[in-house]
Amino acid sequence: MRKSLTIVFLISFAVQAQTNFSIDTSYTPESLYHKEIKNYPFITLIQPKNHLNVIAKKNIVYYQIDGRELHLDAFYTNKKNPAIIILHGGGWKSGNKSQMEIFAQEMASRGFSCFAIEYRLSQEAKYPAGVFDAKKAIQFIKINAKKFQTDTTKIAILGCSSGGQMAALIGSTNNNRHFENKSLNKTTSTVHAIIDIDGIVAFKHPESEEGSAAAEWLGGSYEQQPDIWKEASALTHIDKNTPPTLFINSSKKRFHAGRNDMIAILNQYKIYNEVKTLDNSPHSFWFLNPWFDQTIITTTQFLNKIFKID
Repeated sequence: MRKSLTIVFLISFAVQAQTNFSIDTSYTPESLYHKEIKNYPFITLIQPKNHLNVIAKKNIVYYQIDGRELHLDAFYTNKKNPAIIILHGGGWKSGNKSQMEIFAQEMASRGFSCFAIEYRLSQEAKYPAGVFDAKKAIQFIKINAKKFQTDTTKIAILGCSSGGQMAALIGSTNNNRHFENKSLNKTTSTVHAIIDIDGIVAFKHPESEEGSAAAEWLGGSYEQQPDIWKEASALTHIDKNTPPTLFINSSKKRFHAGRNDMIAILNQYKIYNEVKTLDNSPHSFWFLNPWFDQTIITTTQFLNKIFKID
């Protein structure tokens, strides 16, 4: 565990070295484990495995803005595979791409080119900066598809918690002129599947309990920025261009906000969707077993079906 904490410190130090904003390191798998072990005494923190078929390339610069480098970690094999772009959670203000490394490694070993993305958080840049960062990463991956053994016709966006919210928004704004940034050789950021892991799809909703963290990212409270709160909600944008969607949820209902409304619209357009609710599970279950393994299996089965993988 000391090694993990050291890695978090070094990442924070490296980011601070090229920026002038503070880094929130409050959200980590270790802090989650210590919080939840009291309520779930049977849990274990996920551990890395040695996947011999996986190639790992870390801290690749995918974009620079005002001298700020944004990085991604790539995990892939020697075979051309569908891609998964992975967004970490942390309430839009904490967390980092390294927290999704074990997840990315596991999915890569199962036949996917996986990319854990760094994006700007709320203390550095407000919405929609992080969303556009992720879209830039998608463009970069498409441009470098051959290098990363990536099938650009089969790209999924996956996120956890706040990353899940962003993933749903990115996928639901396919071909949306306001969100589509084509400055990288006019390459689109279109994705072909959404995997939302316990991320809300509506900020202002009867099921939602979003407050200060959302307000910090969105540049103000709902009363101050009602149009932004609506625009940042995937539910606002669901249409015929929304790709097939998988929801993997905890038993905490606040993280389902807007999900059923989104499913109703997807069904109207006959867009395939699935829901997997993990009973008696905490939020951030993807860092813990027994739920990590279930999440990997559900994700793999969904993508195999959507991308027609034998």
